[in-house]
Amino acid sequence: MKELLFMLADLWMIFAGFFYGWKFIRRYNNYLLGLEWIIVATSGSNFLVWSLIGGDPDSFLYSIAYFFDAFSRSVGITLILVMGLMRVTHRYKPTLAVDIGVFALATVAGLYLQQFRGHELHVGPAMYYVVVNALTTLFLAYFSWRLWKIRAKGLAIGAALATAAGTAIALIYDFFPIPDDEHRTTHYILALTTWGFQMFVYFLAYRALHNHNVATGAEPASSEHSVARA
Repeated sequence: MKELLFMLADLWMIFAGFFYGWKFIRRYNNYLLGLEWIIVATSGSNFLVWSLIGGDPDSFLYSIAYFFDAFSRSVGITLILVMGLMRVTHRYKPTLAVDIGVFALATVAGLYLQQFRGHELHVGPAMYYVVVNALTTLFLAYFSWRLWKIRAKGLAIGAALATAAGTAIALIYDFFPIPDDEHRTTHYILALTTWGFQMFVYFLAYRALHNHNVATGAEPASSEHSVARA
């Protein structure tokens, strides 16, 4: 049953990442969020294949899984997430060079953090993950407040809950492991479900703020934006 729940949670996250990642790119031309969502989905796909063929920690697929995990926890679902959401909170539109640079930074971080593989606690990287997550949470609290301000109260609550759950997962992973969970199956069921929920809710929240900006004349409609770029 736990293995089935794990696979369902992973498939949910994979779907959310690919589906809403493509929507970010296609509908809003937001490559920061779109590509990061797709990277998370690709990570989930790799993780699922690795698990199905035995979950060997010496497998090359495990190295890829650890790289993607470090990529997103260090820069992807922190700096890249914040920069992408700032499109609807501050009308921030980074240049192509900035887009490339931030993904290059995430790649370097993912490769560097490979040296801390293993189940033992590495205090330095663990504290770094907690700090960047906390800073991201502060912005996401502001993001939720912006949703509340435009009367999207359901999405504001959903985004706040998703953020709180994501922070809890980050703390559990390094500092408060679940008892009797040797292979972290229970942890990953909760984590994958939460990450999929975050990508789903943040997309809906982004859409709500974008539509509000369009309605108030602060931003052109998506179709107008695409024509302008073309």
